[in-house]
Amino acid sequence: MDDIVLAALKKWPNVPHCHGWLALDARGDWYLRDEAAQHAGPFPRIKGSRIEHTKLRDFIARNYAADAAGCWYFQNGPQRVYVQLEVAPWVWRVHWHDGQARVSSHTGQPATVQHSWLDEQGRLFLATTLGFGLVHSADMGDAVQAIEAGHWSPGDMASRDAPARFGFVLDPQPGS
Repeated sequence: MDDIVLAALKKWPNVPHCHGWLALDARGDWYLRDEAAQHAGPFPRIKGSRIEHTKLRDFIARNYAADAAGCWYFQNGPQRVYVQLEVAPWVWRVHWHDGQARVSSHTGQPATVQHSWLDEQGRLFLATTLGFGLVHSADMGDAVQAIEAGHWSPGDMASRDAPARFGFVLDPQPGS
């Protein structure tokens, strides 16, 4: 986490947590869900406003973490802003470098693939050194190359089983 965030936590340790205002979609995009978006319908049917400001996205990425219950959040200074997840806490980008499939998270962190699965919709999930997530739809061609090259050997998994199996919460609620 950023030093400024850690300092704010020390200065104001009891700021209430925020729920329902930030979401991560299946393509690794962050969405602000203001009151109007929240009243219009649930995420991801109503996404809200996509965050396009590069420095804000980078700040969120650097301060993105999970609590002990598997609820993912963005530590915004002294306030913990819980994140609604469309599919998983990580969205993996796959690219080839020197004949190897390289994987990085939607936050830009490199990861090493440990296991892979396909769900009932044909989506590819990876367990990595950072955790569990979904391969970005635009990178499926590169992911298929990794499978065909024998780097990954996906098993089958029902997507509805992923949160319990991998210990994450799609829609954190107060008190969860």
